Amino acid sequence: MPISGGKVPDGRDAGFISVLHAATESRPDEIDTIVTAKAVAGALSRLGFATEIIGLAPDLRGIDALPPRRPLLVFNLVDAVGGNCRLAPMVPARLDALGLAYTGAGTSAWLDTLSKIGTKLKLAHAGLPTPDWSEDGTGLDPEAKVIVKPIWEHGSLGIDPASVMLGSDAARAIVERTLRWNTEHFAEAYVDGREFAAAMMEGPNGVEVLPLRETIFQGFAEGQPLITDYDAKWTPGSQAYNGTPRRFGIEREEPALAAALTRLALACWDLFGLDGYARVDFRVDETGAPFILEVNMNPCLGLDAGFAASALEAGLSYEVLIGRIVEASLGRLQATA
Repeated sequence: MPISGGKVPDGRDAGFISVLHAATESRPDEIDTIVTAKAVAGALSRLGFATEIIGLAPDLRGIDALPPRRPLLVFNLVDAVGGNCRLAPMVPARLDALGLAYTGAGTSAWLDTLSKIGTKLKLAHAGLPTPDWSEDGTGLDPEAKVIVKPIWEHGSLGIDPASVMLGSDAARAIVERTLRWNTEHFAEAYVDGREFAAAMMEGPNGVEVLPLRETIFQGFAEGQPLITDYDAKWTPGSQAYNGTPRRFGIEREEPALAAALTRLALACWDLFGLDGYARVDFRVDETGAPFILEVNMNPCLGLDAGFAASALEAGLSYEVLIGRIVEASLGRLQATA
């Protein structure tokens, strides 16, 4: 069912696809996953698939009820289980054990990118640029700025303007924030510059990088760090949220930088053995040098999220985006049959 050109297939007999999440209603980022599951299920229904949303409990028992229903595919939206990102790889692992096909990256890629430190180690070993870091805050330039981040969590959880500080304060902040958020933190060199995201998905001719998205920082107070923190993603009406619009057009305006970011994004796809769709986040310093911040296996697919915006910029409607993800997963299934 080729849909790369924007055609929505007639899938009246296409089969059953379950939409899986393990989110709670405890935080805005978790609620967004539930909203996204409804959006994905709606798109699948419009594409002609039978579908059902399954919200998993921490014991993941809902997965065990799937094999008798013989789903064509499981659309895996799980990026945390009960708010804990460290548990997310349990879902593809369980699906693998049951022989169920699913969207997105496989278990090994999840395990390779779950820890931000583990991701950075693999990037550095491959010679790909990523900001310097310290697990305990020692060994950093005390006069240089750093950002203290959670090791395991995604969606900017635990990140706020005070996360950016001098290296001399990092060790203390790592201990304090680890206790406050009940999850380990580390320090990373703060790249003072621009921020980009490369959304990637499998197409008819292999992986494609969708139009690169830049986050614009506007209306921030002088001296305030220009970062996409938790409020910027999940608190509508806040200055951080309103002051971080997205823009496109770097491919036309700065082709050399666009080519460098595209090359690095594709290198990450190959290095981590990604499948289906993914996103790589970058900062670009004042000299124009790019640095890889994160490799996201399961980027948000909400209707208003950056991934869908990049797809729309490429001429792909939301239904076609979801259909392309399904098509890629089914293509891999047929290739290994």
